[in-house]
Amino acid sequence: MRRTGTTRRGALLAAGATAGGLLTACSGGDDDGADDPGSAAAVRAEKALRVRSTRTSRELLRQYDAVLELHPDQATRLTPLRDSVALHVTALSPPPPKKDESGKPKPSPSASASASASASPDGAPVGDVGGAGSTPFVPADPGKAVRELAAAERRSADAHAEALVHAPPELARLLASLAASGAAHAYLLTKGSSS
Repeated sequence: MRRTGTTRRGALLAAGATAGGLLTACSGGDDDGADDPGSAAAVRAEKALRVRSTRTSRELLRQYDAVLELHPDQATRLTPLRDSVALHVTALSPPPPKKDESGKPKPSPSASASASASASPDGAPVGDVGGAGSTPFVPADPGKAVRELAAAERRSADAHAEALVHAPPELARLLASLAASGAAHAYLLTKGSSS
């Protein structure tokens, strides 16, 4: 009988291979600058995509927190996955503004887009890991709660995979990694762990 850790490593390696395939598919194509990534429209579109993707990960994080609150006996199993999702929220936050030689932020065409995208439509700052929103329903049965969490991971992975099609290359690579991570988490929450 194989140890659970070995199974998890196998799942993560498979997820990495999947991400590599997605990155290869996403990075191919023409980088001739036809869609100017520095244009105000492109910057606004990227910010909006980041806000939507952040909201997706934040909702998943709330689901983890709700399950852990109701089922603290699942903490050993769920906390590493929950912490990974929290890092996803941070990674999706808009990058800090570029600075000039004196350390002051450079004015850019994206300044107004940054200001409008710094908060999600529900009013929570993009970088706010907890975010605002209602607490998700969690079943009283721990097994069912974990299965629903796995389903939420799959939905999140699917949303990130769909979003990467419309993302500029750098954000597409990040979304591909998050989609692969979500698929690995879903595997670990269902088939990958029999404990």
